[in-house]
Amino acid sequence: MRPVAGGSLLLLLAAPGWCAEARASGQPASKLAEPPAGHFYHGVYPGSADGMGSDSSPAEVRIYERVIGKRPTWVYVCHNWYEGAAFPARQAEWIRASGSIPYIRLMLLSGPEIPRPDPVYSLANINRGRFDGELRQWMRGARRFSTPVLAEYGVEANGQWFPWNGLWNREGGSYQDAVGRFREAYRRIVRIAREEGADNVRWVFHVDPWDEPVADWNRLENYYPGDEWIDWVGVSVYGRQVPSDPYYPTFRWQMDWVYGRLTKLTSKPVIVCEFGTIAGPRQAKWARAALSDLTSGRWPRVIGFAWWNAAFKNDPVRPGARSDMRVQDSPALASILRTYVGRNSHVLSLAQTAARPGLSAASSSSRNLPPLRRSRTALRHPLP
Repeated sequence: MRPVAGGSLLLLLAAPGWCAEARASGQPASKLAEPPAGHFYHGVYPGSADGMGSDSSPAEVRIYERVIGKRPTWVYVCHNWYEGAAFPARQAEWIRASGSIPYIRLMLLSGPEIPRPDPVYSLANINRGRFDGELRQWMRGARRFSTPVLAEYGVEANGQWFPWNGLWNREGGSYQDAVGRFREAYRRIVRIAREEGADNVRWVFHVDPWDEPVADWNRLENYYPGDEWIDWVGVSVYGRQVPSDPYYPTFRWQMDWVYGRLTKLTSKPVIVCEFGTIAGPRQAKWARAALSDLTSGRWPRVIGFAWWNAAFKNDPVRPGARSDMRVQDSPALASILRTYVGRNSHVLSLAQTAARPGLSAASSSSRNLPPLRRSRTALRHPLP
């Protein structure tokens, strides 16, 4: 997710009976397991009224389900710390009640304008332990929630549009030192989760395909905390993102590039954390090609994907122009998702569960293409 300068951030299964049983038992549930071979989980970001991703509603998820004909395995919610640092139990509860798993983004931000650098939640301050108390309370809330949770810290860390990127965290040292602080901060968060017994949480390392700034120190590989800390790795892959953008990158080209990098970095499962493209003459064609490749097994380690089902005004060239990725607004797009997701028995709603792995992250058992140099600063975010 790449915010307009000075703008705000747009954020963006267990069956209900199983969830109720786990809650009644009072015991932490198993972690979310990988799906059976040849099958895929699918998730959704259902949209947000305020543009910051914490106010999505059950009604928005029901609209998506009705249109595509299948419940999502997970539903995204963004936990913005300037709104409070406690575990977002209310959002997690309604997602669970709807039969999905909450995918919670730990957004340690001091304000909706996404300050860079962040004067409060800098990597150095996290590593100094300034927020250990809040993090421990968060993990205790996750533990009490008891059923599976997906979570991530530092979404798209290799992108300078977020304050946890190394560009904003030198603290008088080198950029390499700054990237090292990110690894240390993510490890600290996961370590606290383990110490507090929040072992129903799977941790995702989520990157952008393109390193911005383009520099050796900012390569996505440098941000990886390590296999002992991360369960799954994920990526955002988008097509056209603002109405004035003439560029229309294919899903396959971008995914081939970043999948090759991720699978050299680790043997962990891969998910497409976000994908989508805005309304226009080529939207349906782009989505069909992406879903055809995803569900055909072109990328064998991919175990899931999530559509970014949002609409927003974010075009710096054409103020007021609407960027719309919502399936309910395009009959052609809706038909494609019904075919490749809703009617596809290999794309799952209900999640598998694994035996509790104790306090350690579970282990899991391409080709390189040249990166495209381009600058895209006004994407999936509303203008201020």
